[in-house]
Amino acid sequence: MPELILDGRPLRVPDGTSVAAALALGGDGCARTSVSGQRRAPLCGMGICQECRVNIDGRRRLACQTLCRDGMHVETRP
Repeated sequence: MPELILDGRPLRVPDGTSVAAALALGGDGCARTSVSGQRRAPLCGMGICQECRVNIDGRRRLACQTLCRDGMHVETRP
């Protein structure tokens, strides 16, 4: 079971869990904050809507298209 760091907190998830699912398991389910300040959550689950953009190990990635791995750092807030 991989353990990642989600917004500064450790989170252990089952093998094969996407980062989008980890957001729902260990956070508020949201991936980012819009320019108007609203929290945004994954919508389509297949990478088309781009609502699940997060910083993973310092790079912007789609949470729905990325599997969790041990030691990964995920940030949803700027």
